[in-house]
Amino acid sequence: MGEFTVEVGLSRPGGGPAVWVQAMVDTGSTHSMFPASLMSKLNVRSSDHRPYSLADGRVVEYYYGIADIEINGRTVACPAIFGAEDQYLVGATTLECFNLMVDPVAAELVPRKLYTGPI
Repeated sequence: MGEFTVEVGLSRPGGGPAVWVQAMVDTGSTHSMFPASLMSKLNVRSSDHRPYSLADGRVVEYYYGIADIEINGRTVACPAIFGAEDQYLVGATTLECFNLMVDPVAAELVPRKLYTGPI
């Protein structure tokens, strides 16, 4: 699948002015990632740090917290990693929170059909 970006708004949980950025959609990344300096500027607080595996096999520790992320007019609180200055990624948990999936042919995010079992 090719790479593509989407416009996302990022703000602290509970609101506040959003900063709009272009972020690469990365279904191989568990959480979304944004520059630590931007997250701090928006008053997104880190709640913990955890080890993350990289594609080359290395394991690195990143801080993460909860940020309000806006995509296509909807805002959802999602886990987000405090990353390097050039890291703008939308990860799998954000896609799940928004009930979105990747259309690899059109290189865009599309609504995911929701299913449930009998109660």
